[in-house]
Amino acid sequence: MSKSKFTCPTCGRTTELGGLFSSAPEQFVCPICKTVVDVAKETAKREVSKSGIVSIIKYEGDNNTFIWKHPIEDFNWGSQLIVHETQEAYFICDGRIADTFSAGRYTLETKNLPLLRGLMALPTNADALFHAEIYFINKTVQMAVKWGTPDKVRFIDPLTGTPLAIGASGEMNLAVLDSQTLLMKLVGTMSGISWSEDGDGFTKSLQKAFRPMIANAVKTNLPAVIKQNDIDLLEIDEKLDLISENLKQKILPGFEEYGLTIPQLYVTSIALPEDDPNFRRIRELHTVTLQQRMLQAQANVKIAEAQNETLYRTEQERSKAAIEAAHRDAELQRQLTETEIAKREAERKIIEAQAEAQAQRLQGLTEAEIMQAKGYNQKDVLQAEVQKAYAEGIGNMTVNGSGGSVAGDMLGMGIGLAAANQIAPQLGNMFGGMQPNAPAASSQPAPNTWKCSCGNTATGLFCNNCGSKKPAPAETWDCACGNKGVVGNFCNLCGAKKPETPTTWNCTCGNKGIVGNFCNNCGKRKEESL
Repeated sequence: MSKSKFTCPTCGRTTELGGLFSSAPEQFVCPICKTVVDVAKETAKREVSKSGIVSIIKYEGDNNTFIWKHPIEDFNWGSQLIVHETQEAYFICDGRIADTFSAGRYTLETKNLPLLRGLMALPTNADALFHAEIYFINKTVQMAVKWGTPDKVRFIDPLTGTPLAIGASGEMNLAVLDSQTLLMKLVGTMSGISWSEDGDGFTKSLQKAFRPMIANAVKTNLPAVIKQNDIDLLEIDEKLDLISENLKQKILPGFEEYGLTIPQLYVTSIALPEDDPNFRRIRELHTVTLQQRMLQAQANVKIAEAQNETLYRTEQERSKAAIEAAHRDAELQRQLTETEIAKREAERKIIEAQAEAQAQRLQGLTEAEIMQAKGYNQKDVLQAEVQKAYAEGIGNMTVNGSGGSVAGDMLGMGIGLAAANQIAPQLGNMFGGMQPNAPAASSQPAPNTWKCSCGNTATGLFCNNCGSKKPAPAETWDCACGNKGVVGNFCNLCGAKKPETPTTWNCTCGNKGIVGNFCNNCGKRKEESL
């Protein structure tokens, strides 16, 4: 019976199975390191290495694997190495990293393995074999990797000072940050590494390796995060994002030390001690506090409603006052408008009266000028009228013996005219005072003299008898009826009231002495021009 030699993958001891076993077993245990070796698998590997038929080197396992070691270690030159886009391949010779390959397809030749060629004497024969360990690194992000604390975390409630036991669990996304660091620090001579312990042939799991670090980081930092952020345990679900980010910052350095990184970490559940009497008491206190908050909120709502009602009533009263003020302003404006209209009407009447008086005055002056041009005056007209009337009166008297004949009429008119001629001088003396050009009577005071209240006729500004000051001349005005030089506030002829002197103003257009509220030149209002 032939003997088979197998090398222990752990300690490197070579064992001849034919010498130890009467028949080929399915597996054997290394007598040195106690490693269990699969006999069929090791035999197949030896046969493949001897035949040199390994032509394709690649890994297409599941995504849960971080590092996978190729089971064959002896390769023939010309084999094809395929590295996928999310992978890296490392050649290790004598425990040292020899060559690294990124994504692509490679033909294993001496020119492609410069480091390996420097570490060992490679054969020049293309059919010869070379020995190397090949590791594939998975660079994809491992999603939804579960984690959790194996034990409860002691937490002191800040409200009651009661100790409580809480737990935390969740998921995280894990990825390779530095392939060489991960390969050298965690893998060693193992056949690979994954997160869990389910990998076929793997002797290492990241979950088992990092569980103590995760548990220690959570126990140390979870209570501190809750206290620092004043998080209520009964409302802790609202703060899971905050807790997750804080725990990630505490756990991340431990993973980066071994070439791994955590893109995201999620705390999905906080286990509360529902059966703990202390926790039930805290829940009751929380319920009472919540009720107090609700009552306070209701009170605040009522206060707000009362304030709104008061504000509404205040605004309503303000609105009423504003409306009343607007009505008053409108009424005042209406009255002001009526006053302005009445004022304008009065001004119009005054202007009409002034115009009529001026017209009458001008008419009288015109008649006087005509009479003067003809050589007579009003006295002559009046004297002629008196003479005519007197003559007619005399002529109408009955003459003895004349009766009503024509001769009698002629005789009567002649007698009347003769009588009128005789009476004319007396009439002239009677109307002499009516002549405007008649000389002043000698009884009137001389010019620059004035009559004092003491009876003395004085000259100058003061009376030489009693010393009284000369009175100022009385202010006179002309009435619309034709009476001139009126003294006082009412006309002594017609009783009309002295007109008020209208206020005049000057317009910006250049028109001056305007009476009324509108310019009679450009129509601009008085207030706009002032």
